[in-house]
Amino acid sequence: MALEKEISSIVRFHRKKSGLSQAEFAKTAGVGKTVIFDIEKGKQTVRLSTLQKVFIALNIRVSFSSPLMDAFEKSKEEGNANR
Repeated sequence: MALEKEISSIVRFHRKKSGLSQAEFAKTAGVGKTVIFDIEKGKQTVRLSTLQKVFIALNIRVSFSSPLMDAFEKSKEEGNANR
């Protein structure tokens, strides 16, 4: 499944489980109702800052994973120790 379709499904599911219409949820998230419609339709040009507002309002946390993530986390720790 393409990322935008997965995000679309996740947002729609969480919004509906919250019992909110698109308009009600948009108000709660502090975005326009067109934004919610666009996200739920899988529009690819939604701003990251807007998506963050939606995720925060739905209590959705994003995590990153890759084969190099452990090395990245270690490099952050080493960088903080050298400050």
